[in-house]
Amino acid sequence: MKIGIIREGKVPPDSRVLFTPSQCVALQEKYNIEFIVQPSAGRCLHDDLYRNAGISLSEDVSDCDYLMGIKEVPKDQLIPNKKYFFFSHTIKEQSYNRALLQKILRDNISLFDYEVLTNEKKQRVIAFGRFAGIVGAHNGMMTYGNRTGSFDLKQMHLYDDYAAAISYYKTLQFPKIKIVVTGTGRVANGAAEVFDHMGIRKVTPKDFLNNNYDEAVYTQLDCVDYATKSLPADLWQEWQDNMHKGMHKPVLPFDMMDFFKNPKDYESIFSPYTKVADLMVNGIYWDNDAPQFFTKKDMKRSDFKIKVIADVTCDIAPVASIPSTLFASTIAKPVFGYDPHSESAVEPYQEHTIDMMTIDNLPNELPKDASKAFGEQFTNHVIEELLGIKDTGMMERAMIAHEGKLGPCFHYLTDYVSQ
Repeated sequence: MKIGIIREGKVPPDSRVLFTPSQCVALQEKYNIEFIVQPSAGRCLHDDLYRNAGISLSEDVSDCDYLMGIKEVPKDQLIPNKKYFFFSHTIKEQSYNRALLQKILRDNISLFDYEVLTNEKKQRVIAFGRFAGIVGAHNGMMTYGNRTGSFDLKQMHLYDDYAAAISYYKTLQFPKIKIVVTGTGRVANGAAEVFDHMGIRKVTPKDFLNNNYDEAVYTQLDCVDYATKSLPADLWQEWQDNMHKGMHKPVLPFDMMDFFKNPKDYESIFSPYTKVADLMVNGIYWDNDAPQFFTKKDMKRSDFKIKVIADVTCDIAPVASIPSTLFASTIAKPVFGYDPHSESAVEPYQEHTIDMMTIDNLPNELPKDASKAFGEQFTNHVIEELLGIKDTGMMERAMIAHEGKLGPCFHYLTDYVSQ
């Protein structure tokens, strides 16, 4: 099998890569694989590192069996009738990539998406999530430091690597600040890892809401902490009819699997956190039918205390868990201000703004660390599925398009691609 590692074509460019030179060598020695690397001046691992390791470089990768990149391949750079791996950002019917998937289907391209490479338990086996969370939390703290002037933290990509950033954390004194992290997966745990390295104390959600602290603290929320099942009509009416008698709103038991299966039946209970938190780091996977944490109207309230939001999830409003994520910011310009009264983007760091850090390719700020980890995951979990040595159905589950048709797990995108 011949695998082409393609140059990233999306603008702004991404410097990550699927495999490091040493990983390519190890895979070639163990399996019947040949790697061809398309030259790239912007890759975090320079061409000479591959060339010196004995890996072939070529501008022409058209004879490769698979072409593997990181971000979406621009439509005019796709080669018809080929097999591609990349993050397509289409599985949630993202409108901005509809034309890309339409082109893939027209050109008879097979597309495998890293985001839906799963094991037999339907659990993801490969992701940049931890590094997205790490960089998101770091840049969120950078934004808070810039806003308040209480400490100086450079953007993550200005440190040599994650280890260098951790060393710098130990030199800082953080002010009294309350940080809320949403989620318990790779992204949120990556964010929590940063706050732990910063020496910021973790507290329970209950204590976070009820206690005042003379130090920096953070809490981490699971689904049950920010969502609850909506009342059926009869119970809601009963509550409305008896509110004057002091009746409290009934709370239905929270069922995690039901929440994942029927998110539209739930509503947000995040409001108390908006009244006490200074910084929010959003690290959940959000379903389009799930409730938003809060609304634009909520953000206008005088008791909405959050002043910085690091939205690692970065779904773009209006179909988003954070209504002020108007667009993805960039590594070159990482922060914009959101004016809750005009509901528009403005310059950040003003008294009336809520400052938004919404970079959608955060791991690219730690490209070497992230690339090495990503290649290890692909090697451990995917390569033998790709080669047919193992077959748990992983490849079929990740195949968004094949021979001009949607893959068997993605028929739900039919209306999306027909528009």
